[in-house]
Amino acid sequence: MLWVVSILGGEFLMAADAEVTAYYGYEHCIRLSNSSTTVTLCPEAGGRVLEYSLDGVNVLFLPAGDEGWTYREGVGKMPMNAGRFDIGPEKMVKRGFVLWAGPWIGEVTGPRSAKMTSEFDPVSGVRLIRDFWLSATTSQLTCTQTIVNESDHPVSLCHWSRTFAIGGGIAVVPRLPLGRFPNGYVRYENGNVLTIVPEDPNIDVSDRAVVVRDVPAKPKLGFDSHAGWLAYLVPNDHMFVKRFATFPDRSYNEFASLTISIWYPEKDMVELEPIGPAENLAPGQAASFSEEWWLLPHTFPAENRQVDFDVIQKLVIEKTTP
Repeated sequence: MLWVVSILGGEFLMAADAEVTAYYGYEHCIRLSNSSTTVTLCPEAGGRVLEYSLDGVNVLFLPAGDEGWTYREGVGKMPMNAGRFDIGPEKMVKRGFVLWAGPWIGEVTGPRSAKMTSEFDPVSGVRLIRDFWLSATTSQLTCTQTIVNESDHPVSLCHWSRTFAIGGGIAVVPRLPLGRFPNGYVRYENGNVLTIVPEDPNIDVSDRAVVVRDVPAKPKLGFDSHAGWLAYLVPNDHMFVKRFATFPDRSYNEFASLTISIWYPEKDMVELEPIGPAENLAPGQAASFSEEWWLLPHTFPAENRQVDFDVIQKLVIEKTTP
């Protein structure tokens, strides 16, 4: 059964685990749910995930004041919040605002599953499709973005997640032997300069992990991890885990060949960004990249902000294995 959501209004079917609902000032959001987890999608502005909640607690950054915002050409403000996805490479990609902020078409595609499709973007030459599926019994949310080259020329792009979670937490990125970065990460000093052996009192580096315990000296960090996961301890006593495939034998076309980026400013949000490999697409070709999200209850270490990596890794392996 295909269940089409029109942003122009209309009549919609409803079900317990997939429905069309109003949320955060938008009239035609798609909500997927099970007994513990709620996912609310927004076709009306940017094809975003507005809500990813466990037992009613949302871990995505969704501030007051931006409710119901929609893109209008020439309007400068572009709210950066909630569960965004994007395409890269960051320094090279040219894209129109229709992908980042424009209206998408939403469809409920089955039990706890939905799809959002962008308009064609003549600037980048692509259309984006995002498919979501929520587990029947756990918080596992599978997010798949497909890049479709609808232009008349080849494109070289990559998946880039830009999920804005609640700020002030602790990010944990595992390391593997033979990494390219001496300290497991690089730091962007400004838009065009990288420090390849950074030191920061708020970042703990070991042979096994990089732990960003608090606001770093510079907000933008890049990682070369091929462990295939990252964890973020949210101050509201949850752990947000992302799993994703990495491809050590493929080219990554981001500037420093990153597999992960984290943007941690001294603000109310943190950006958690898995990055996919280069996708060299001829006209008519498409490529997909998937992230699997989990939410786990986890008491936040507020006083000392110290993390036991063994405990985090054990939870990830036991509770989030696909």
